Amino acid sequence: MKRRTFVKNASIATAGGLTILNFPIFGKNAPSNKVVLAIMGVNSRGAYHAEKFSQIPGVEVAYLCDVEDGAIKKGLAALKDAPRKPEIEKDIRKLVTKTDFDGLIIAAPDHWHAPAALLGVANGKNVYVEKPCSQNPHEGEMLVQAQKKYGKIIQVGSQRRSFPTLIEAVKEVRAGLIGNPYMAKAWYTNSRKSIGVGKVIPVPATLDFDLWQGPAPRKTYKDNLVHYNWHWFWHWGTGEACNNGNHEIDCCRWFLGVDFPTKVTSSGGRYAFTDDWETPDTQVASFEFGNKKTITWEGRSCNSYPIEGSGRGFIIYGDNGTLVNYGGGDYKVFDTANKLVKEIKSNVKADPNNPVSASGDADLFHLGNFVESIRGNTTVTAPIQEGHRSVLLCHLANIAQRTGTTLHCDPQNGHILDNKAATKLWGRTYEKGWEMVV
Repeated sequence: MKRRTFVKNASIATAGGLTILNFPIFGKNAPSNKVVLAIMGVNSRGAYHAEKFSQIPGVEVAYLCDVEDGAIKKGLAALKDAPRKPEIEKDIRKLVTKTDFDGLIIAAPDHWHAPAALLGVANGKNVYVEKPCSQNPHEGEMLVQAQKKYGKIIQVGSQRRSFPTLIEAVKEVRAGLIGNPYMAKAWYTNSRKSIGVGKVIPVPATLDFDLWQGPAPRKTYKDNLVHYNWHWFWHWGTGEACNNGNHEIDCCRWFLGVDFPTKVTSSGGRYAFTDDWETPDTQVASFEFGNKKTITWEGRSCNSYPIEGSGRGFIIYGDNGTLVNYGGGDYKVFDTANKLVKEIKSNVKADPNNPVSASGDADLFHLGNFVESIRGNTTVTAPIQEGHRSVLLCHLANIAQRTGTTLHCDPQNGHILDNKAATKLWGRTYEKGWEMVV
């Protein structure tokens, strides 16, 4: 997409008088407003980031960081029309020490999200970290601490928090649009295939597997791990709950206005295939917040039959009506007689199963929010404090699933109470020399 095409699309995707990016009429390209970025992980989502960030006026992508040659080629291809040719640095530890860029974008595998974010802020960089912001609950807490300590921005990739239509919807719900919102339901469906049984083979010459593993204790390389299937191994990934459920669960928490749960349950398993996939392909999780509000999430990785006609979305139930979202920025509102009383349509159609950008170019609202926050013109819509609370729900669902127990939690911080087996999964061990320390 050319820069002029981006600007055209940005003007089209409007809601309530807001455009994707609201720049000052004068001075947006001034040197003082230039934002220089580095992107870590460019095989898929990161290549999308490289392309889209580079099309924002006054933004340059100076560095790409990846440990696999094919991914680097994808990142470079995404920037073929950018005026600046990026430098390549495979080692994130070296990249963050460079002083000529403002923000680090992280779209690497889950086990790298928090360690890379910590390296970024500790070296004076603002950070945009894709969901989930952590591979386990303790890492999320460390990032909250790190943000306070170093004072840099940590924006989480919970893109829906920047959608103008949903921002307005939250305001209206809190103003009484559907009465008291007390229950929310979220879902995600897909038709993923079996990953088979991996074979131990030599690491491809195109991949630095030691750097790929980074902070994770070392494992042997198998042929069904890189690039995407690591999501389904607990050692590196976090399952569908954190991979996709995090988005709608975050919206449910946002609309209900709740923070940490008091009780978490989960049921499900790996039902569709017998293979190396460890995380659930079918999961129903429930989160209670005292005796006032509740959230449920249904994930079906291997059966794509939709709910409400959509492969993903969420519903907010109130005592005076219901709000239904269909995976993007669009939603409908119904009264207590189930009569449609309001409908908001999005100019950008969501593609629930698109692994690069499920919500399409509506994500540009979120990217622009990060850039304008670096410039000091606004604040981030999904700060690490909020991102941690939402992904913690997903982690707790996974912990409940893995231990086969009901979790009772401290409503002040979400910590698990009186459950030794579950508490062991609050954090993780690291490869020697790669430990996270705030």
